[in-house]
Formats: sequence, C-alpha cells, structure tokens
Amino acid sequence: MSQSQMVSIVDDDPLAREGIRELVESLGYRALAFVSAQEFLQSGAVAKTGCLITDLQMPGLNGLELQEKLQAQGYQTPVILITAYPDEKHRSRAMNAGAVGFLSKPFEEQSLVECLAVAMKRPQDWPAA
Repeated sequence: MSQSQMVSIVDDDPLAREGIRELVESLGYRALAFVSAQEFLQSGAVAKTGCLITDLQMPGLNGLELQEKLQAQGYQTPVILITAYPDEKHRSRAMNAGAVGFLSKPFEEQSLVECLAVAMKRPQDWPAA
C-alpha cells in the first residue's frame, strides 16, 4: 500500500485506541496507534500518515491543538476527531480547520468508516481550511 493508505490513531484510552486500530486494519489500511500527540509527533509517522484519527481530550496536546500544529507545519493530513465530550464550539473549530469528521463517543462504526472513506479519497492538495 502507498504511504497515503496509512492511518495514524492517537488516543490515550487503550481500549478505544485498539478498537479503532482493529477497525481500520479490517478495512485494509495500515494503522499505527499512539498514546499521545507527542508520541505521534516524535514517531516519524507524520509525513507517512494519510489520515489521522485523534481523540479530542488528551493530556498534553489535545486533538484540536494537534490538528492546528500539523497545519502550521504545512501538513494537510485529513483529520477525524473523536470525543466523549462533544460541544458545538469544538466541533465548529475542528470543522472550520478542515476536519473530515467530528464524532461523539460512543459512535457507530459505520460513521467512522464513512469519514475514513472521505479522508482517504481526499486529494493531497485539498485546502486545509
């Protein structure tokens, strides 16, 4: 598979992280899972990531801050944010910054599958915002 077919998952909840990784791999994508935004940023996987699925609320850098940091570094990686604490302010901020999806935990697997399909078809030169 090409590098753009790799999905990175960032979630501090081990059960959520592993469940998402298994779902992504069952769809035929390569998946890497990280416990924090810092671990992801330091991993060397950023440039190889075709889609980032990240939790919103995490210790340290949260999902929105990670999305913004990637954009500031010039990455146009499609982002799907997930959260157990959804609110309109965060959803608007994420979507206005170019997020492909903003899902509330628990979410239907099909919702993530649909967001992932959109993200993986997204042209690499799609505007980030």
